[in-house]
Parts: sequence; C-alpha cells; structure tokens
Amino acid sequence: QVQFVESGGGLVQPGGSLRLSCVVSGSIFSIYNMGWYRQAPGKQRELVARITVGRSTDYADSVKGRFTISRDNAKKTLYLQMNSLKPEDTAVYYCNDELGSRGWGQGTQVTVSS
Repeated sequence: QVQFVESGGGLVQPGGSLRLSCVVSGSIFSIYNMGWYRQAPGKQRELVARITVGRSTDYADSVKGRFTISRDNAKKTLYLQMNSLKPEDTAVYYCNDELGSRGWGQGTQVTVSS
C-alpha cells in the first residue's frame, strides 16, 4: 500500500519561500509520474505541479515561474520549492501520483500572510 508523508509547510510572509517534501513508501516510486496538489478552504483540490519518470515537469498557470517540482528516486522523495509566495497560495499541500489515484496523506499546511 502506497503511503505519502508530506512536510515542510508553515507560516510565511508574502514574497517568502518554502520547500515541501513528500516521502513515499510502499511502492516503487521511480516508476510513477508524481504530482503536488493543494486544497484551499472551500475549494476543490487542484494539481499544481507534475513531474514524470523522465523528469519532465508541468505547472498550473497560477504557480508557473514560482514553484519548482523535483524528485529524488533514491530517497523516494518528491519536493516542491515555492518562491515568491502569495496569500492565494495558502492551502494544504499533498502529493500523489499524477492522477491522484492513491490514498491521500495528511498534507502539510502552507499559510502565506503578513
């Protein structure tokens, strides 16, 4: 059974940076295309960044140029570097495969506020 453990969230001022991590267990991480998702209060969960097995990346327009997704297959870990954070980035962030087809972890809260 695949499990995701997200970490690295916190409270940051607008313009600040955070680096999220997601450790994946119970699967052969290196064969999956992976994604970072977020869910803001009252909104649906959305895919914000995706990385393929071959390390090609895609981003939602709202985060393009500010967020960078990466992966370390040896550590079975997915990362999301978030720069120039905005209040509208406030959400709980989750990782999953690119289809969101696995069970969800607890997520990590990111709050952008002055």
